[in-house]
Amino acid sequence: MEKPNFRKEILNVLSGKTPANPPVGSFTTTPVLELMDLSGAARPEADSQPDKMALLAFSQYVNASFETLRYPFDVVVLAEALGCSIDPGTKARPPAVTKGIVGRPPVIPKLPEAPEVLLKKGRIPAVLEATEILREKAGSKLPLIVGMEGPGDLATSLCGISNFLKWTIKSPHLVTRLVDLCTDACIMYGRECLKRGADVVVIADAVSSPVMISPNAFRSLIKPGMARIPKALGGKSVLHICGSADPIIADMAECGYDGLSLEESIKDLKSAVHIAHECGTAVIGNVSTSRTLFAGKPEDVKRGAFESLQAGVDVLAPGCGLAPETPLKNLKALVEARNEFCGRK
Repeated sequence: MEKPNFRKEILNVLSGKTPANPPVGSFTTTPVLELMDLSGAARPEADSQPDKMALLAFSQYVNASFETLRYPFDVVVLAEALGCSIDPGTKARPPAVTKGIVGRPPVIPKLPEAPEVLLKKGRIPAVLEATEILREKAGSKLPLIVGMEGPGDLATSLCGISNFLKWTIKSPHLVTRLVDLCTDACIMYGRECLKRGADVVVIADAVSSPVMISPNAFRSLIKPGMARIPKALGGKSVLHICGSADPIIADMAECGYDGLSLEESIKDLKSAVHIAHECGTAVIGNVSTSRTLFAGKPEDVKRGAFESLQAGVDVLAPGCGLAPETPLKNLKALVEARNEFCGRK
């Protein structure tokens, strides 16, 4: 029996079509140690070497039975390209920003006038080359999901989280200027990823969560830039915001992304699904990455998956990035849960 075209199924879901069975995969980071060992591609090499990055991404399908190929495996690629100092991390620890580029007094940097200048910096060339490798390897059957930090998260990397949070209250004009710059960087990078063969761009923005900044601050300072991205990309896009995003679900849906990736912290998933669907937006998620996928057993994963599916998610997925020590058997349990829920053998 011929296998389903998972790429077509994901693109159909993000185009507003109801699938026969919800796809299973990840739209958030997936640096699982067991996948590294099985694929022979481990970080930190898989964070910077295109062939290793492609191998680890493809192992999500080969070894975890996921129906998506999500890469890269951290969310500081743009920050590094713009000049932030980066700790490259280890096998079990992702790259992280150690120092930004906006000092005191704050001077907002400028992007290169020619996008190709930015696209040659840092690890962006590695991600673009990995995209081409994956597109050839996956053919037309598997969707390539490329993730990146959103304008809010990128801004915090550039100026530091404490400065960013302080400026949202005392100097909102600085935040607006910085978010505009970061939005332009996301668009430049995202467009090129799509051009090279990616199917979906995921914008991940943890600082936009209501646990970090107020909903009003999100609406006035980050949402305008966030809403520019989908149309400018010219391809499929998904927005991921961490935490209990209930107060801003409508705002997220209004930004125009094809899908919303939601965490397990959402208090009323059914309501969030309804709001998103009213705007023609798919919902992805939202099985707990810490409590269930990392610390639970396969039966716990299945129970969480059933709850997400019963609430109406369009794609069954982890609610956020996976911990490196997440057991592979728990990832496979997501696919098993979908199959059981849909009555598939």
